[in-house]
Order: sequence, then structure tokens, then C-alpha cells
Amino acid sequence: MNRNPRLAPTLALALTLGASLALAAMDTAAKPDPDAAYRQEIEAWRKERFDNLKKEDGWFSLVGLFWLDEGENRFGSDPEGKVVLPEGKAPKVAGVLVRKGEQVEVRAEPAAKLTSGGEPVTTLALASDATGKPTVLEMGPVSFFVIKRGDRIGIRVKDRESAALTAFHGLDNFPIQPAWRIETRFEPYDPPKQVPIPNILGQVANEASPGAVVFDWQGKTYRLDTLGDPKEGLSLIFADQTSGKETYGAGRFLDTGAVKDGKVVVDFNTAYNPPCAFTAFATCPLPPAQNKLPIAVEAGEKKFAGGPHH
Repeated sequence: MNRNPRLAPTLALALTLGASLALAAMDTAAKPDPDAAYRQEIEAWRKERFDNLKKEDGWFSLVGLFWLDEGENRFGSDPEGKVVLPEGKAPKVAGVLVRKGEQVEVRAEPAAKLTSGGEPVTTLALASDATGKPTVLEMGPVSFFVIKRGDRIGIRVKDRESAALTAFHGLDNFPIQPAWRIETRFEPYDPPKQVPIPNILGQVANEASPGAVVFDWQGKTYRLDTLGDPKEGLSLIFADQTSGKETYGAGRFLDTGAVKDGKVVVDFNTAYNPPCAFTAFATCPLPPAQNKLPIAVEAGEKKFAGGPHH
């Protein structure tokens, strides 16, 4: 057998490189991603979020928001009415909604075949969402109920066959980044601090803040006032340097678990868009001035491309 002595070093080098690559592959296989379980947890959270938005009564089913005047407010599919229901899914005149201060009563036309909880409705006093359980009126795929926002009383209309719900196929998110899961220090306010929370209607309501979460990021300290109950979980409304660019301009929401031993985890990977990012018929709270962070939080949900532009 003839051997070429010049090929020997090349062959040896190739064998050495092959062995090194094989060892490197074995080493990688032996060291699984330490954040794999966490990433799966966030992916599961995102799936639940998508499933909730895709529900028949979710935010994408909203098709109308109408503010009531004192006295009689005609409702039906007639575009000249005060409360306009989807065309082809309600009679032109389905009845009237009578407002007396904060009280609203419905008086339905028999042809409307209006129901609530499966029972026929002709005349009924309606509870608003301020009670926590509004009276929901139904007409085929369409439902509507009373909402109270400050001194304004309105009717929110949903359609489980809405075009927006059919068209919704998912959300955009930043890549999952474990560094944005931050254990923060909870600084309680005793007594709770009154925080003015504006909303998209231009109203401002004072809400009781139980305390602030304080955290360090890249050598600097930041704080966010919270809402909610430290024993059950906190709610944050915040904006940052991505707001209006990569993320929704009016800020984002974030929920936490309970505060334990003065600490609470704030996971910005679970920052999510308010309903106003998806529909023009929502009345979202906005971040208070002190909750506008001077940093870019590149984690959580991005701007929803199909949303309204306020």
C-alpha cells in the first residue's frame, strides 16, 4: 500500500478536530438550558393569554360603546339610534334604555326577543359593571350591558361573531429574557397613598396604592407605585422608553404574586397590553406620571399591529 507522507499531518488534524467537535457536542448535550423550565412557564402564560383573548366574550368581541343621555335612549340596528347594534343581528328599533341618574332600565320591543340569563326580557332594571356583575342582555350573538365610568353611564356591546375576533391570530412578544424577572423590594405606604390614575376618556380617579416596588437595573434604582393587595398580588400600570415605539403608546399592565418577607417578583416578560391596544371601545387606565420609566423594558408584549390608533 502506497502512503503519501504529506497527507499524514492533515489526516491527524482532521481526526483531532472531529474528536474535539464530538466532545463539544457531548458537553453541550450534558448541559441543558438552565432556563428551559422558566421559558416553558412563560410560553404557557402566553398561550393562556392568547386563549383568553380568543374567547367569544373577550376584548376582540367588542363592537360598540355608547354613552347614555338622561331619559330615553333608543337601541337597535338603526344607525340613527343612541345605541347602535350590529346590522342584521337586531331589529331597527329593539327598545329603549331609560337612564335616571345612575339607574338604567330596559324596555324591549317584543319583536327583539331580548333575553338575560336565558329568560325573556321586556322591562328590567339593569345592574352596571360597577357592581362587579352587570346585567347582560342578549340578542342572538350580540350582548350588551351597562358600564359606569365616573359620572358617565354607557352601554358596551359585544358580538361573538365579530370580524376582529375572527381575524385575531396571535400577539408579538419580545424574546423571553430571564434577566427581566426581577425580585423587587416592596416598600409599603402606611396609610395607603392616593395615586391619581388617568384613563383614556380624560377622567382621573384616585386609587389607593399599598406601596411601591423598588428594583435595580444596570446600576440604577427604580420604583413603581402599585395597586392591589400585597397579600394576594399587585397590579402595575407602567410606561417605558419602548412605549409608542415597539410597545403600545399608552403603557402596559403587569400582575405579580403575593408579597412575601418584603419581596415580590416583578416579571416584565409577563407585561401585557391593556384592552385599549386591541379595541377602540375600551376605557383603560393610564400609567401615573411616576410610573413612566426612563429605561427601555424590552420584555413582554409588543404593540398589537391590528389595534386602534388613539
